[in-house]
Amino acid sequence: MGLKKIEKRQWINFSIWAVPYILFTAWMGNWWLLLGLIVLADIYLTKFIPWGGWKKSDNPKVQNVLNWIDDILFALVAVYLINIFVFQNYQIPSSSLEKTLLVGDYLFVSKLSYGPRVPNTPVSFPLVQNTLPILNCKSYTDWPAWGYKRVKGLGHVKRNDIVVFNFPAGDTVALNMPNPDYYRLVHYSSHEAIRLNKAEFGDVIYRPVDKRENYVKRCVGMPGDSLRIIDNQVYINGQILPDRKNVQYVYYVETDGTIIKDDMFRRLKVSVEDRKLVSERTQLTDSYNQTLPYLGFSKKSDGYYNPIYRIPLTAEALEMVRKMPSVRKVVIEPDMIGGDVYPIERDFGWTRDNYGPIWIPERGATIRLDEKNLALYHRCIRNYENNTLEVGADGSVRINGETTDSYTFKYDYYWMMGDNRHCSADSRSWGFVPEDHIVGKPILIWLSLDKDRNLFNGGIRWNRIFRRVEAFN
Repeated sequence: MGLKKIEKRQWINFSIWAVPYILFTAWMGNWWLLLGLIVLADIYLTKFIPWGGWKKSDNPKVQNVLNWIDDILFALVAVYLINIFVFQNYQIPSSSLEKTLLVGDYLFVSKLSYGPRVPNTPVSFPLVQNTLPILNCKSYTDWPAWGYKRVKGLGHVKRNDIVVFNFPAGDTVALNMPNPDYYRLVHYSSHEAIRLNKAEFGDVIYRPVDKRENYVKRCVGMPGDSLRIIDNQVYINGQILPDRKNVQYVYYVETDGTIIKDDMFRRLKVSVEDRKLVSERTQLTDSYNQTLPYLGFSKKSDGYYNPIYRIPLTAEALEMVRKMPSVRKVVIEPDMIGGDVYPIERDFGWTRDNYGPIWIPERGATIRLDEKNLALYHRCIRNYENNTLEVGADGSVRINGETTDSYTFKYDYYWMMGDNRHCSADSRSWGFVPEDHIVGKPILIWLSLDKDRNLFNGGIRWNRIFRRVEAFN
């Protein structure tokens, strides 16, 4: 078909697709994509290649099936592009951000807020993070593999933003035991023990950045900040960072013998899962038998404790508890309960509630490579910025084969923490979040289900549906 035979309608159809395609190319900043205009021109104008030939059939039933396949393929491509460049769905799986975001909240996460990333694994099944259900296999191919590139968005990560990101320590995963993360497993065991014991740990695999599990936390530390936690209070560059209204901590609450009822727990907004009667004989493990006397709780004359609950409380709920006539004592959980903190390979004497000071890397900043800095930043250098890092017996450092005593960071990093401070595995556990791991910003709750109730008795939280996340922030 010559150009002079091309009808006006064809030019209109071509223009309808070509204009947004050119705008998309400009947004991506990759002008090689303009070669795609050749394909569009052939589809709508020259038609040298019979693009729709596979749908032609003299059998009406076959034709109908092929049309359905065509529609499904178009829908999958559309969903794939929307999921990568505009927004994706995310469900809150744990209580780490309560009471801001609740378990059972379903969110729209905006990719445009910070700028969508060009996928590291462009060939993948849409709406699946890394594993196809039922088939239990990878949902993506390892080739082609693209480097990090983020196109222009509506803004940048700011302090106190709630952010969805790929789990930094999720680059290596023992499939049968994804939690705790692989690096903690290695610390408690060894690489060899994990790889040899497949029955317990399963295969050990590597996942590219965009296929690591999605986490959601609050950004409290920005690139270049110095962060410290003293008695649960976060300090940024020596100044107190005030707690958000929904921040909560775990407390041990003793009553005079009264059992706290369900309606009171609901007023305190404490879920069934978080209500732990630790003084009950069946609950008194060795850990609680040591903790309760340490916190100043005493047994009665009959050798048993009054009811003692371990529950997370916001400042508002804490005041309500303290005013309850039946409550005898309220004690915050000590940091001895918190477990190991980052960096797990070296003990700086830091704990969950008393941590740091720690400097958060920023792009272009240079550090000296001494023993302490290597412990804090070796994962940034090796795992996140893809360098080889070797430390000699004499303490000398070689990066990419060259001896050096300093390192300049390529990425900005962030410090993420949950609002449920004592029940959140966050940066205190696994360290910094690199900029290339940032996925997007939750903007809308489109559904909220209360797992403690059935659908016909308060199971749907109507007051949260189609509300902006900022309304609860």
